[in-house]
Amino acid sequence: MDIAQAYLSNDKDMIKFQYGDHIIRFRGPHSLEYFTDIKEWDNGYIVVMAKYRHNQKPEEEYIDLVPILKDLYIDAASVLKPIREVRLYYEKY
Repeated sequence: MDIAQAYLSNDKDMIKFQYGDHIIRFRGPHSLEYFTDIKEWDNGYIVVMAKYRHNQKPEEEYIDLVPILKDLYIDAASVLKPIREVRLYYEKY
């Protein structure tokens, strides 16, 4: 994985953000099924389309990584600066 790219995925309500050797997991809505598209990346702020159990169509959702990283005592500015793009990544079983 290239450090300029980060990857977003989920396993049920656990959201995973991965960049380089770093993996951050945090809880999302319990009805989250999966992400369908990443619309925008803005230095820690992600606009995604997410599929939920209660709706047939994906909904626009927002993830702000800065407060999550700060709660983990991680310097958000230095960690997020090299990331230029976020892609969806789901392992195939």
